[in-house]
Amino acid sequence: MKPPVPDARAAPGPAPAGGVFNVDRTNSLNQTLRKVTGLLGVGRILGRKDSNGEASTSDRGAEDCSPTDSGGPSLTESKSFASDASDGNGEPCVASPSYPFDTSSRGIGSENSRLPGGRATDAARVARFKKILAAQSVDVDALRELAWSGVPPFLRPTVWRLLLGYASPNADRRDAALARKRQEYMDCVPQYYDIPDADRTEDEIVMLHQIGVDAPRTLPEVPFFQEPVIQTTLKRILYIWAIRHPASGYVQGINDLATPFIVVFLSEYLEGDIDMWDLSKLSPGIISKVEADSFGCLSKLLDGIQDHYTFAQPGIQRLVFRFKELVRRIDEPVAKHLEQEGLEFLQFSFRWLNCLLIREVKDFNSLF
Repeated sequence: MKPPVPDARAAPGPAPAGGVFNVDRTNSLNQTLRKVTGLLGVGRILGRKDSNGEASTSDRGAEDCSPTDSGGPSLTESKSFASDASDGNGEPCVASPSYPFDTSSRGIGSENSRLPGGRATDAARVARFKKILAAQSVDVDALRELAWSGVPPFLRPTVWRLLLGYASPNADRRDAALARKRQEYMDCVPQYYDIPDADRTEDEIVMLHQIGVDAPRTLPEVPFFQEPVIQTTLKRILYIWAIRHPASGYVQGINDLATPFIVVFLSEYLEGDIDMWDLSKLSPGIISKVEADSFGCLSKLLDGIQDHYTFAQPGIQRLVFRFKELVRRIDEPVAKHLEQEGLEFLQFSFRWLNCLLIREVKDFNSLF
């Protein structure tokens, strides 16, 4: 039976007299969490090469509409999934004020937004990004290394597609391959989603109902995500992915993982802050492209962590164990204190790992 996704949205209550931690221990814990965030191996959207020195960059062709299950690489063998920033010492930050929803300076041609320290968008780095992306065949290894310190917001759609292996590194094939993949996804919509319940199995009906319940709960404080067109887009992405991956099906938490892709790919067509976006300005064709790209990139991401969502969620259990060992190695006093207090890592880190810190990154920075 899959453990429930704990809901930690409620604000913490007042600390008991004397506090659990003194100031020094609190600072030590914060430093530990910053280090551990960058060390956990939970994907490679902007990560470095894997432990074998090889990058997962192949263009595996278009996704068909038949149910599939991808084994993906072991999470213990991959490097970290980092936010689009790092601190001044080169360590991945817990969060970046620009990741993933800060669109105040985003849009076509927006090159002036800056991450902490200006590392992501200083002129020299932007020039290096443009040089790599302009090549006839993109050097994905070089792109990955450059992206490690942050990606300029206006380049994220292109860079994310390439690093996830959704877009072809070859410039001559890229547009045609993207068009084919988008059309194949849209062909899945009438095949799997736009059908009467009489044509669905009982399990599919239950799954569709659960997605319908969870979609409005996804970032409920952000009006943009409550727009009917975005709600429909999110539901279709989640349902079609679940149909194509019957070993896991839909699991709560996957809905959060889809949100950065929707926002980033919409940022190619809408400028300014997300609260000011007017979806009525976009044609149905553009919405379809955004939906298809979000589905394709979400699928590529989940390919490597599908055991997060299969029975008993062994991937998350491995990561919780690895997280515990990292804390013990980096800051043994904190690890001992948690043990003395009887606090199990699963109790507070399950949602972090299940949602890849998406909720925590958003809450930490008050991005909305």
